[in-house]
Amino acid sequence: MRHHAAGLRRLTKDPVFVQGLIDDPVNADMPARSRAMVDYALKLTDAPAEMERADVDRLREAGLDDRAILDLNMIAAYFAFVNRVADGLGVPLEDYWKNEPQP
Repeated sequence: MRHHAAGLRRLTKDPVFVQGLIDDPVNADMPARSRAMVDYALKLTDAPAEMERADVDRLREAGLDDRAILDLNMIAAYFAFVNRVADGLGVPLEDYWKNEPQP
């Protein structure tokens, strides 16, 4: 996860936002659009069978269009898939990522 956080810090240039996601993604303070996206990704990851139309509607209400919703869905699902494959096969983290400095 550290390498994902490092990448997000580089993209957002907002270490406080990223640390909030690391510490407590459910309660982290963030703009409404980001909150909707994080809530959707968490639910899709933790309880995919419970997804419903209202989850997509909340994304639209937060300003995401169909393309952005599809991108969010595909990215969250892809990361869940890859992590499960790697974890299921016992793939260790590469040393490069293990040794990445934390802020």
